[in-house]
Amino acid sequence: MLGWSACSVVERDPLRVSGGWVFRGTRIPVLALFENLEDGVEIVEFVELFPGVTPEQVRTVLSHAAKSLASPQAM
Repeated sequence: MLGWSACSVVERDPLRVSGGWVFRGTRIPVLALFENLEDGVEIVEFVELFPGVTPEQVRTVLSHAAKSLASPQAM
């Protein structure tokens, strides 16, 4: 499991979006990014589809996920 609490561009509030991780300041789930990328949506398209999310936030989330998966703890 990824340690999203260390990622500065996401947040979780048990009273919003069922307590799931969302992009900070939005109600857009981080999971939506990965689902859209899996479906072939480009980052530019994702940002257009989900106003409030910036390209920088997307890059930070993807970088965090990559680092988390590369760490020995993730194995």
